[in-house]
Amino acid sequence: MRKHRGDRVIAIMTFVLLMAGLIIIYAIGPMRANFLNAAYGGNISESHFFTRQLVNVLLSIVAFVVAFKVPYEKIRKYGKWVLVLGLVLSAGLWVLAKAGSGLAKCELGACRWINIGSFGSLQPAEFLKLGLVLYLSQLAASRKAEGKLNKSDFWLPAGVFSLLSLFFVVVVQKDLGTGVVLIAIILATIFASGVELKRFALVCAGILVAAVFVTVTSPHRVERVRTFLNGEGADTYHIENAMMAIGTGGLTGVGVGNSVQATGYLPESINDSVFAIMGETFGFLGLTMVVALFVVMLMRVLKVAELGADEEKRLVAVGVFAWIAVQMAVNIMAMTGLIPLTGITLPLLSYGGTSMMFVTVALGLVTQLSCYTKRERELKQVKFSNSHLKKGRLHESTSSRRG
Repeated sequence: MRKHRGDRVIAIMTFVLLMAGLIIIYAIGPMRANFLNAAYGGNISESHFFTRQLVNVLLSIVAFVVAFKVPYEKIRKYGKWVLVLGLVLSAGLWVLAKAGSGLAKCELGACRWINIGSFGSLQPAEFLKLGLVLYLSQLAASRKAEGKLNKSDFWLPAGVFSLLSLFFVVVVQKDLGTGVVLIAIILATIFASGVELKRFALVCAGILVAAVFVTVTSPHRVERVRTFLNGEGADTYHIENAMMAIGTGGLTGVGVGNSVQATGYLPESINDSVFAIMGETFGFLGLTMVVALFVVMLMRVLKVAELGADEEKRLVAVGVFAWIAVQMAVNIMAMTGLIPLTGITLPLLSYGGTSMMFVTVALGLVTQLSCYTKRERELKQVKFSNSHLKKGRLHESTSSRRG
């Protein structure tokens, strides 16, 4: 299939969202720095978070371009190894945390990052997201071509890698929010590949039972569910302040630099709670615009999945769609009290480098795949056929006149 112009809308939406995130970090970064200095006696400069986020954005733009330019056939060779690397890093993080090493960065009893010195920290779970998208897409496409999609040749390796990924993220790292994203990637890819519905239903039932089990056996998760149902508990403060921030913003917001919640009232104001801070700063209209940007971008990704050049490329786009859509939805719903509170970043907008870079890599890859969608080929074929048809009719008309 010939290469044609890619979907520029995905690239534009990605860039606009990155800029919006940079603006909000510029607005609340000094407040966050002052709060941390006052609370922990630090000496963080007011420009610290903005400077770091600017570097993250620039690196993410480079990552997007690289993922767009490097041919997919080269990238796909490393799909399985990205997943294996994520599992190795997750296992290494577990060992480091057990050993009490300073290389394991732990917060609120959860160890999810590996310290890499002045470069910040690395989150192994992001490797697992991209790795699962690439690996499951390749596996499902190849097994489907061989007629083995509903046999152990597919289910055994897919199940092993999926369960290992979920074990490290949900059980070891205690990150149910990211676990939900991984489940979305797994289920979306399997369903879109065309497996038997009975087998798919069994997988869904198994995941549901496992989700209930890991929730009821974890005191802090039970507490979050109780808070969500009764409005009382340890997380009430977080939810109330998030809702207060959104409510205070009104229609147009309080303006850049005027946020009150960012001064230390709302936990994780530059990470998990950035949506609420954006509501306070830019108001209902600002939040509507942010959601609209995500929706437009995701619809274009879904279009790439619909018109994928082949089964594997189609499934890659499906996996990326599920990844970003569910991560966005879980963050927003948690901040608005629609689901129990869970810690997960808002794609492209929250402070942090690892998540942002992997999301832009995924979007850059989908933009590259949009250069090989079927529609363009079909349109060219129709135009070619119409052109020849017109020439044929003209020739017949000319011949009849001569006759």
